[in-house]
Amino acid sequence: MFAARAPAHLTHATTPKVFHFALLSAIEAALRGLLISVWPLLLYKIWQSAETVSLIYIGLGVSALLWGGLIPALTLWLPRRWTMTFGISLNILSGLLVLTGKPMLMTVGLLLHALGTATFLICLNAYVLDYIARVDLGKNESMRLVFSAICWSIGPFLGVWLMDWWLPAPFILALLLSIVLMVSFWRLRLGNGKQISRSRTPTPNPVAYLGRFIYQPRLVSGWLFAVIRSCGWWVYIVYLPIYCIESGLGNHIGAAALSVTNTLLFLSPLVLKFVKKYGVRLSVIGSFSIAALAFGLAWAATDQAWWTITALFIGSFALIMLDVCGSLPFLMAVKPSERTEMSAVYSSYRDASGILVPTAAWIILLVSPISGIFAVTGLALGSMALLATKLHPRLGAEKLTINSRLN
Repeated sequence: MFAARAPAHLTHATTPKVFHFALLSAIEAALRGLLISVWPLLLYKIWQSAETVSLIYIGLGVSALLWGGLIPALTLWLPRRWTMTFGISLNILSGLLVLTGKPMLMTVGLLLHALGTATFLICLNAYVLDYIARVDLGKNESMRLVFSAICWSIGPFLGVWLMDWWLPAPFILALLLSIVLMVSFWRLRLGNGKQISRSRTPTPNPVAYLGRFIYQPRLVSGWLFAVIRSCGWWVYIVYLPIYCIESGLGNHIGAAALSVTNTLLFLSPLVLKFVKKYGVRLSVIGSFSIAALAFGLAWAATDQAWWTITALFIGSFALIMLDVCGSLPFLMAVKPSERTEMSAVYSSYRDASGILVPTAAWIILLVSPISGIFAVTGLALGSMALLATKLHPRLGAEKLTINSRLN
């Protein structure tokens, strides 16, 4: 008389919470953190030239930027869960290419890794905007960074240590992490969320969102903050290790500095409290100002390698602060109807910085030692501090206060 029914946990997926997205971010951070210091050292070892490494990263950045712009169009005919699955699969293929040991295929492996990362992060940002209320975005960013902290703290140094022990080792471990990420994503069954069901209205032209983005100054400013913040990380991650090698300090110092820096991610909850107390505007201005001063000092102390490393380390603390608060001006300005499109725009900051930094570095290295890159980065960070003065003094204050009361 009554038909048998499957258990509820099999037919109804649990609504994902901040914790679930933080967990996905942590696994992805373990994968990316393990290889983040390995890639530039591997390329430098293969091609023996900082200029060549810069040219490779230019091509990588252009490819990733173009790819990121195509992802919203891809999701028009491929469900988001399958798009995300495809992105994770690119990371798996990337590891397999590196294991061939052929220089050109290893370089292509870096490209696939970048495309896979861009795909995953665009989809993840869209899921976050679907399921996480605006008042909880600050909490989400903070928890994401805390969950990822141990991965980013251990990963860079572990990856370089494994590479010195046996070159394929970090990539084999990365393959295993990619499989774990795939399984974890599918266990959440995010594809069943109501936000990604097929729309009843015609889907807008995937190119049209670029015009809507340009004519929203708050979104443009928020995107620029993300681009220049990412430029600071690019210089710290790619060119600090090369500077250490050229200064005779070896492979491990740059990776160790990045690992120590990433332990500061555990301070993310304290940074969020600071943002709640003093506001997004002051937090962004202060963070960019400190970073600009630190990178400028790194350039001034270039003949003293340890002083340069110390200055850049101080600058990295400011970049950590920007990781917590720097995205809020953009995320708080996104309209609900433009979540997927603007997620693609926002995620493009990584690719834009991936073009800007190696292009500028390649030009700078033609006329200056590598320390010139630190000086130009400091100027760029300082310009963002000036732009941040245009933010509304109470930006996010009401939302962050409500979030504090709810918690």
